[in-house]
Amino acid sequence: MHSSPEHSPLGKPAAYADRYDPSLLFPIARADKRAELGIAGQAPFFGADLWTCFELSWLTPRGKPVVAIAHVTVPCETPHIVESKSFKLYLNSYSNTPFASADEVAARLRADLSEAVWRGSERAGSVGVRLLGTDLFDREQVHELDGINLDRLDIECTHYTPAPELLTAAFDEQPVEEVLVSNLLKSNCLVTGQPDWGSVQIRYAGPQIDQGGLLRYLVSFRNHNEFHEQCVERIFMDIRRQCRPTKLAVYARYTRRGGLDINPYRTSHPVALPPNVRTARQ
Repeated sequence: MHSSPEHSPLGKPAAYADRYDPSLLFPIARADKRAELGIAGQAPFFGADLWTCFELSWLTPRGKPVVAIAHVTVPCETPHIVESKSFKLYLNSYSNTPFASADEVAARLRADLSEAVWRGSERAGSVGVRLLGTDLFDREQVHELDGINLDRLDIECTHYTPAPELLTAAFDEQPVEEVLVSNLLKSNCLVTGQPDWGSVQIRYAGPQIDQGGLLRYLVSFRNHNEFHEQCVERIFMDIRRQCRPTKLAVYARYTRRGGLDINPYRTSHPVALPPNVRTARQ
């Protein structure tokens, strides 16, 4: 089975199935893009991709529609990601399908997504799935990423494709520990070229990173074509190589497209995942 982006449903006309069909899920291997970053074998990070599914609906056995929000957690050690348009088509296939309960829907989501992201691997694991019914919608928060706002800097930007050489750090000074954020992250879909807008948080300990250079570097993704997960791993690896932090975590929250947002988190040390709380633009 083909698993490269050009064989995915992206950028192609698609019939919207409204009957449950797990075959719609299209896995894409992580390994090719990681090889571009010099990652062979086990990756030098932990983390997960946090998905929010805003357009999920199915029928009760009596034909009444149910709506819910799904939070899905895909560990970054899975050999595949799920292409987002195929995920949308798959979720839409629930819309005219009766299920006995929300628990049954969650179990199907967990089983199907786990199979897709671990497909062909000798290892196996499970994705996390949490469904929020309408009675819980009021508890959903909106909160911006915490940290020092890089966007306050009045800088000149001239690079619009990734330029890791812009990253520098004060290796001859005392190390620091800080959290930096920017809302100016923008990249493009690897296949369609459609814009992907995001915010990014960088938490690190080590030589102090030059903030102006970091902001220019983040802006340099503006015309870059790559999936969300790949952009975050590129940012992680570039900062790791150029600035040599002792600890590093990169967390991006991208605005939703097709009723889905994708929020990759990569960290050098095992820590609890951040809560999947949307920002105002999501």
